[in-house]
Amino acid sequence: MNKPVIIIGNGGHASVLIEMLQLNDREIIGYTAPNPSKNVLKYLGNDEEIFKYNCKSIELVLGIGTVKASDIRRKIYANLKGKGYNFTTLIHPTAIIANNVKIASGAQIMAGVILQPNVKIGENSIINTGAQLDHDCIVESHVHIAPGVICSGNVIIKEAAHLGTASTVIQGIIIGGKATVGAGAVVTKDVVANATVVGVPAKEVLK
Repeated sequence: MNKPVIIIGNGGHASVLIEMLQLNDREIIGYTAPNPSKNVLKYLGNDEEIFKYNCKSIELVLGIGTVKASDIRRKIYANLKGKGYNFTTLIHPTAIIANNVKIASGAQIMAGVILQPNVKIGENSIINTGAQLDHDCIVESHVHIAPGVICSGNVIIKEAAHLGTASTVIQGIIIGGKATVGAGAVVTKDVVANATVVGVPAKEVLK
């Protein structure tokens, strides 16, 4: 039986998750954020309000997105997991997912996503609207794959990397941890950890 959920955050990503939860008939207690918004849900207060709920009686949904490689989601997730709270795995009903795909806890699979055979999705990762991951891709924890991304087969995306909107990664490429791939980039060679690459073909931007 599904447990009621609390959403962390009140921005655009959270609003999309609210609809997903409603489509999946999940009970939403409310949301936490530094300040209330025009969100139709009940405002509970800041994240400290979560601790008023028994960790075995609820689940959490992390409604904070990212626009580049970031530690924000990972830190929030790790902190609350360490206190015994679980994050629900969300899958939009329009997603197409092969039978042997493995999806870890807290992952969010958005509308129109396609995950082909042997794909693995790590904890707390976002596979955003319309992204396509072909066979044997591995997405590690805390990754954000933005809308419209295409990954060919056997791509490995390391922890906390960010693939920007409509970027493309050819087969067999490794994207290093905390790397950022710019929107619309075409990645034709491995990307080292912490790097930012942009363009067609993608090239590293020096910081």
